[in-house]
Amino acid sequence: MQLDLNQLCELLTVLDKTGISELTLKSGELELTVRKGILASSPDTAAAIPAAVGTVAPIALGAVASPTLASPPAVEQNVGSALAETPAATPAAVPAAVTAPVDTKWVPIISPMVGTFYRAAAPDEPPFVNVGDRIKVSQTVCIIEAMKLMNEIDADEVSGQVMEILVQNGEPVEYGQVLMRINPD
Repeated sequence: MQLDLNQLCELLTVLDKTGISELTLKSGELELTVRKGILASSPDTAAAIPAAVGTVAPIALGAVASPTLASPPAVEQNVGSALAETPAATPAAVPAAVTAPVDTKWVPIISPMVGTFYRAAAPDEPPFVNVGDRIKVSQTVCIIEAMKLMNEIDADEVSGQVMEILVQNGEPVEYGQVLMRINPD
């Protein structure tokens, strides 16, 4: 399989718009694994991050909702000739992702489980909350479906204004993922 830089960029752009957190492509001598939100904890992953920052980060960083809670995607490579010839850009040449500043006093509402995020109880009903809405302690703010069970997620001990909703309706979520941020009263 011959994979040039443009095809790789296109693949990463499409992958970035989905809920897929890991993708592995294998063909002949080429093996490419792309993961979103992986921390550099192993020597193999840590060694792959500089290559990922030089060639992948401009596309993939758009999916990072919280720069303090997520890391750039790591790319592990057992690369054949197709990617070995691709020159890596210097980190200074990589444009920074533009993200809205996160106020440090905002309280995150975090997913307590893996599942599918829903903003409303049913497709034809209004969302539980929208950006700008005021919420009360223990108010239901969303639903996470896990194993065909609908789990209501409450604003446990916070009341205030919804400042950000970081997950799209119907998108898969991970345990510990920030779903929304609240500016507390």
